[in-house]
Amino acid sequence: MGLPAVAPVLRRRLPRLKPFNRLQVIVEHLSMSKTTASSSEVLLEKKGCAGVITMNRPKALNALNISMIRQMYPQLKKWEKDPDTFLIIIKGAGDKAFCAGGDIKAIAEAGRAGEGMPQYFFREEYALNNAIGTCPKPYVALIDGITMGGGVGVSVHGHFRVATEKTVFAMPETAIGLFPDVGGGYFLPRLSGKLGYFLAMTGFRLKGKDVHKAGIATHFIEAEKMAALEKDLTELKSPSKENVADILDSYHKKCQVDQEKEFVLGEHMDKINSLFSANSMEEIVQNLKKDGSPFALKQLETITKMSPTSLKMTLRQLREGASLSLQDVFTMEYRLSQACMRGHDFYEGVRAVIIDKDQSPKWKPAVLEEVTDEYLDSCFKSLGSGDLKL
Repeated sequence: MGLPAVAPVLRRRLPRLKPFNRLQVIVEHLSMSKTTASSSEVLLEKKGCAGVITMNRPKALNALNISMIRQMYPQLKKWEKDPDTFLIIIKGAGDKAFCAGGDIKAIAEAGRAGEGMPQYFFREEYALNNAIGTCPKPYVALIDGITMGGGVGVSVHGHFRVATEKTVFAMPETAIGLFPDVGGGYFLPRLSGKLGYFLAMTGFRLKGKDVHKAGIATHFIEAEKMAALEKDLTELKSPSKENVADILDSYHKKCQVDQEKEFVLGEHMDKINSLFSANSMEEIVQNLKKDGSPFALKQLETITKMSPTSLKMTLRQLREGASLSLQDVFTMEYRLSQACMRGHDFYEGVRAVIIDKDQSPKWKPAVLEEVTDEYLDSCFKSLGSGDLKL
């Protein structure tokens, strides 16, 4: 589900995209903004042949709230049926973010108070993600800037994802007692080798061309060409998916940025594929310890800070999701979301990382060995009439 808005000091750093550590990425991803919404927070426009969605909360890094979701879903379904709408484009306002996530602080507060938001937010967010994944018309996400959590959900399931040198991708949910949802159980295990497992466990940040090299983005262009690309797409006459692909391909091929750059994880992929291929989190941790290389020990240090429950839940989510349909993955993830709402670690993670900012959550259980298979089974169990229906 992903999360927004950010401490001002971090926000000032973003335009320069200077390196910052993973904990800062997590704070960036999870810090919260006001939950009130208005129609101006998402712009829904017809431009030429295209329906254009603009997430319009630049000060909150275009974080998704329930009002935005409730405007986007019916408009998407309407454009699907409109004979004069041939493609759909989604983008974020401002120059910092596509979408940094969703309104997790409000969900935590509602969950503590016994209110209904934890049920309907995830239900409606996943329905929107599924509508994007099943949209019959070309769907183009212009993922320029920060793209995390909820921003991944409204981009990765569409036909095309266009990254730039300013794109920053991460799924750091295990750091706050959640799991990489919004269909993470579908797309992450389908990345090359065990790359998706690595990204899910560690919250590792991919930047710029690496988002394309990882197989998350379908195209890569200069950020300054985004406006021209959008104009060319909207000016197409009755375009097919192939026509849209041709335009995107032409921009991608002309892009000179980071042409010679090697994939940031390229030299480590053999290790990632080996170390993260174990059948249990305990084995993955043992693999990292046994390997002992600087890379392995760095990942071990990161993983030991994450919620043990979230790590085990995530590993099973990805292993099961690898052979499920997108719709079945969302059904599974909805069950997991509700299990997190019933548990301890999500509320503790939000407290530590977002509210108190002491960044030292006290997880329960505190170690992997104490997260039992019986507990995990209960998290994946059907909710009966409460299950997500798509």
